[in-house]
Amino acid sequence: MNNNEIIKHVRGESQFIDDLKLPHDILYGTVLTSEIPHGKIEKIDLGNALSLKGVVQIIDHHDIPGENQIGAIIRDEELLSDGIVKFAGEPILLILSESLDSGREALKEIKVDISPIPAITDPRESFRAGNLIVPPRTFDYGDTDSAWEKCEVVAEGRVESGGQEHFYMETQASLAYPVEKDSVKVLSSTQSPTSVQKAVSGVLGIPMNRVEVDVRRLGGGFGGKEDQATPWAAMAALGAYITKRPVKIVLSRSDDIRNTGKRHPFSSDFKIGLDSSGKIVAYEATFYQNCGAYADLSTAILERALFHATNSYFIPNVRVTGISCYTNLPPFTAFRGFGGPQAMFVIESAISKAAAKINMNVRKIQKMNLLKEGDLFPYGMVTENCNIIATWEKLEEKFQVEETYKKIDEFNRKNDLIKKGAAVMPVSFGISFTNKMLNQAGALVHIYTDGSVSVSTGAVEMGQGVNKKMINVAAETLSIPPSRVRIETTNTTRVANTSPTAASSGADLNGMATRSACIGLVKRLRSVAAKSMGVDIDQIKFKSGKVFNIGNGQSILWEELIGIAYSERVSLTSQAYYATPDIYFDKTKEKGKPFAYHVFGTALIEAELDVLRGVYKFNRVSIVHDTGKSLDQQTDLGQIEGGFIQGLGWVTVEELLFEEGGKIITGGSSTYKVPDIKFIPDEINVEMMQDLKNPYAVLGSKAVGEPPFMYGIGGYFAVRKCLFAAKPDVQLNFDCPLTPEKIIISLM
Repeated sequence: MNNNEIIKHVRGESQFIDDLKLPHDILYGTVLTSEIPHGKIEKIDLGNALSLKGVVQIIDHHDIPGENQIGAIIRDEELLSDGIVKFAGEPILLILSESLDSGREALKEIKVDISPIPAITDPRESFRAGNLIVPPRTFDYGDTDSAWEKCEVVAEGRVESGGQEHFYMETQASLAYPVEKDSVKVLSSTQSPTSVQKAVSGVLGIPMNRVEVDVRRLGGGFGGKEDQATPWAAMAALGAYITKRPVKIVLSRSDDIRNTGKRHPFSSDFKIGLDSSGKIVAYEATFYQNCGAYADLSTAILERALFHATNSYFIPNVRVTGISCYTNLPPFTAFRGFGGPQAMFVIESAISKAAAKINMNVRKIQKMNLLKEGDLFPYGMVTENCNIIATWEKLEEKFQVEETYKKIDEFNRKNDLIKKGAAVMPVSFGISFTNKMLNQAGALVHIYTDGSVSVSTGAVEMGQGVNKKMINVAAETLSIPPSRVRIETTNTTRVANTSPTAASSGADLNGMATRSACIGLVKRLRSVAAKSMGVDIDQIKFKSGKVFNIGNGQSILWEELIGIAYSERVSLTSQAYYATPDIYFDKTKEKGKPFAYHVFGTALIEAELDVLRGVYKFNRVSIVHDTGKSLDQQTDLGQIEGGFIQGLGWVTVEELLFEEGGKIITGGSSTYKVPDIKFIPDEINVEMMQDLKNPYAVLGSKAVGEPPFMYGIGGYFAVRKCLFAAKPDVQLNFDCPLTPEKIIISLM
């Protein structure tokens, strides 16, 4: 965000969909959803709903003019159920009314008779029943079968990682307008405007060029609006298309939590083998992914989990298998890290168990197995520009890691009621969409005759600061002040076929396209300047809003040059396209180079536990993060700190609970705990390593959105250390989140 954006947010002046001034003929969409997790719809009785004042129309699947389908990767998800409901919260009817109150009154009148079908909520049970989205996938490297006999110690175990609610500030929201020629314009709170455009096109049965999707900004996304924004946008568009009136749908907080997907829970098995020195010889893991009722983005998320199964370590013999399992829960979806955190939690749990079994320091095992330049990942990619050891050593040097552990041991010897613990968490995270097709972006740049600049890209601003970075890229490339650059809304008519703003690639892809478009303009303008000044083009230099003849120091203002270019009929518009080069992946061999580069970093998390009450807090967090040449240091700092806190919440206090039958228990802000101001560690130190080169992203920068999330995993193991300091013989499974309730039960 630029400073103006921040000021508007603080003042409450920034406009989100629910803030927009509405036309007089607006209709409100209210969605009737299933109350049970699995069943067959036998009968729908509308009662007096249609006769209520203000109720205009009630839409079911029969009213859809195109296809009743919104599945993105796998076409398995209906917009409105046509007979079988598969999760509690699945949409059945769309009520259109002239007020929200009348829509809610209509809900009370409608009776839906559903015959229950046994529901499955456990992915292992689903696996045994054969309810899989796709066949299992396995990444192999080396020979694990023969490697076990070379191991001095072998540890096995089971790991459970829970889901996580996105809890973005702005709930799912969409506003659709009918426009001439049977077209629609959709304002959507989505990370993926093109996905919404494509889904609306299919539902309405009209070509994509008759669907315009516009996104000003989101009030948070975290992956929860990459695919899950689509049904609400499609329903709003459907209502507008049928009634020829604008339709607005904004979910309440409780409906948003109840009806939308979250981070995928994983149930995993591991086996790890080490030699006597602590070198990891072999590792196997199986991930049972709880996908919920529909595929959503599950297969892509599982793939990334497989890519990150060994985290920051080189292991010569690896076999990891991923299994995507249907269950009768809301479709789980993208969330910051996209499967990476679940896989990294398993390998860190495996190392922890092996360390205990061999009676060796966990940090020693972690450090001696860190990736080095030229090491191979299990999927065949060679490690390049590998900075994980550099970040580990910087952490040790700057934040006195060994001294910290000595002080903790001394404290624990002297105190019985308070125990302290710490853990180090290294992170290596690949940057690119693992679907090669999505690694592309376009940009459109206009220079107006007064010298001001307009930039349009496919990037969606959701509080992560991508607009600020695009401004900085354009300003630096054009050599003008950032104040001269404006970022337009993300709109499918200006930049078409956009990839989602996800996978930490928004700034990379769109920044490259923006820079390319600006370079094209600079080339034209240099020619104009050279002709105007009567010198060779090599003598022209742009700097700080001026254009110089470096031969004699003569200069003209940027605005003056733009005026000359316009009078000479030189185009002041440039469109550019960027596709990430040299990435590929062969799924028949499960080998390739799926990432442009990796982001590396290491964190030290220190915690303390109140043994009597079972509550804990985090005293200090120290992070060394490989940012490359930051496009905006304040933005990156916010992402590092915010990502870490969100990851810390996932492994500690954010417990997502469902009844045995599949209804959500933690369905509101009063029952689902998210980190608050009191949860924040007393001290957070971040060291950005900007001297580490990265030739694969715009201006030498590195992606920053997702990698810091994984540092939070260290918080789980820091609290676990506290617990073992209090009760060395405690029996504690690898199960996150590690809530205070679980702690107090373990201490009994």
